[in-house]
Amino acid sequence: MAKLMFQRIKLYFQESLAELRRVNWPTRKEVINLTLVVVIFSIIVMVYLGILDGIFSFLMKTFIFKI
Repeated sequence: MAKLMFQRIKLYFQESLAELRRVNWPTRKEVINLTLVVVIFSIIVMVYLGILDGIFSFLMKTFIFKI
């Protein structure tokens, strides 16, 4: 029983390594470009949400908490 379990574990790792060898890894340039896209998009979303937060905070202070 234990021998079968170890054979399955060994087979799992062998197949995993074979699959990793077939992976098409991105080049350094692609990684840098895609990272820049993510950073720029994150900054845009951060600014957008910051502006919305400022607007809603102003509206809350002006109209709701005026009481």
